[in-house]
Amino acid sequence: MGFFSKDIKTLDDLFVHTLRDIYYAEKKIEKVLPNMADRASDVSLKDSFDRHRDQTGLHIERLEKVFEMYGAEAKTIGCPAIEGIIEEADEVSGDIDDDKVMDAALIAAAQAVEHYEMTRYGTLIAWARELGRNDCAEILEETLAEERATDQVLTNLAESRINLRSAA
Repeated sequence: MGFFSKDIKTLDDLFVHTLRDIYYAEKKIEKVLPNMADRASDVSLKDSFDRHRDQTGLHIERLEKVFEMYGAEAKTIGCPAIEGIIEEADEVSGDIDDDKVMDAALIAAAQAVEHYEMTRYGTLIAWARELGRNDCAEILEETLAEERATDQVLTNLAESRINLRSAA
């Protein structure tokens, strides 16, 4: 099998396939965020992970709404990209004993996840518009804005103190 499933023949098929990919990713992320919060030593970082877990639940609900509006079954397909990002984060963080360095590693892992999500949502928004589904695009834009905001929060935490502490 090639890069994409053989059942993808149209942009419509690709849109639904990618919705299912990010739906899987969001559900996976929702499950790993509590572990990330537990591993973080910085209180603001812990809070950020907890807030994003709650937000991820809203992202899942929005995706389910888009599936319904689009007339597609809300189901997941495996997402090797998010699995790889999470696996790599586990491998790297498993070797870290210093809490300050762990916080820096957790931010890097979380931002890798955020950047993946932002690419998926940006693509889905463009495709929804191309398919004449501005209603779906508007819902997806809400989530993209939240993913961008989360990425900025993580950047601010890293640059304001966590990276500095981990380098000491």
